[in-house]
Amino acid sequence: MNKLPKWVDIALIPFINLVLALVVSGLVVLFIGESPFEALSIMVNGAVGSSYGWGYTLYYATNFIFTGLAVSVAFQARLFNIGGEGQALIGGLGVALTCLAVPWPHWSLALPFAILGGAAFGAAWAAIPAYLQAKRGSHIVITTIMFNYIAATLLVYLLVNVLKKKGSMAPETARFPEGAFLPSAYDMAGWIGLKFSKSAPLNITFFIALICCVLVYLLIWRTRLGYQIRAFGHSEPAARYAGIPPVRITMITMMISGALAGLMGINAVMGEAERLVIDSVQGAGFVGIAVALMGRSHPAGVLVAGLLFGMLYQGGGELEFEIPAVSRDMILVIQGLVILFTGALDNMIRMPVERLFLRLRKGAA
Repeated sequence: MNKLPKWVDIALIPFINLVLALVVSGLVVLFIGESPFEALSIMVNGAVGSSYGWGYTLYYATNFIFTGLAVSVAFQARLFNIGGEGQALIGGLGVALTCLAVPWPHWSLALPFAILGGAAFGAAWAAIPAYLQAKRGSHIVITTIMFNYIAATLLVYLLVNVLKKKGSMAPETARFPEGAFLPSAYDMAGWIGLKFSKSAPLNITFFIALICCVLVYLLIWRTRLGYQIRAFGHSEPAARYAGIPPVRITMITMMISGALAGLMGINAVMGEAERLVIDSVQGAGFVGIAVALMGRSHPAGVLVAGLLFGMLYQGGGELEFEIPAVSRDMILVIQGLVILFTGALDNMIRMPVERLFLRLRKGAA
């Protein structure tokens, strides 16, 4: 039996990949004449060294958890959903329309409806490429990529011509009613007598992301539907033979995936901007692909990977500010190396680790 222990697959191999990515990144920083140890210290301190840093790190992580879960659910059925960016954009539109529809008296009333709006719009947007795949044979990768651009163009049109605030030149909606403002980390810390940075965008949506991690785990590994999704992903012919309808599974899986991506609008639109703007997603849909790959499409792994990429984003911004020689492009290189080692070069580490564990097992036998 050559199968690796689960802790090795989910934790050890990604950790080794991450260390290698950081080593190569350090060599790149050294090449431009800066100290890699100082750069690493600035990144870590900027990401988790203060309540301000934590606020931004967890805010970014919340976005990445939603989009990472979206990719993970689709991948359980071997559907590679590249459309998280567009689904999150349209989900944000659903959140904005919900928040603007009613003069909400309190956020506790607005939040459940905003969740429904974001999830419904994201699911509806994902349902179109799902139908094209299931009924017309159009490849899901191509259609979801194209729908990202369609979503972005549609949003620009709506914000410029339909939803723009009267008398304003900015392509954005009016600010949401105060009753639709979500509690920030500063507010929540005050409830229990703690202090937190007032300027950090972290809000209550982080806890919704954690709940989604639990719900996705229960769905995929503890329900009949989850079993059907995984069976379909492992072998479509076998799933057909067992009576699992491929069209139904494709549609349901992609709509769940789109709904999760659409929920990102709660964090970015309702929680942070408090209005709908042109680019509320800012690439989080594509980062979600890397988060899902690094997290092995498991909710626990997605949570950890989302936190890591949140640290990279926040720490990278601080590094760019503190060391001008390290440009924004250099930060993208570091993030790209993490993606490269945890995704494309995964087998470079996996195969030696598998051989090592095989020798250990033979020795024990």
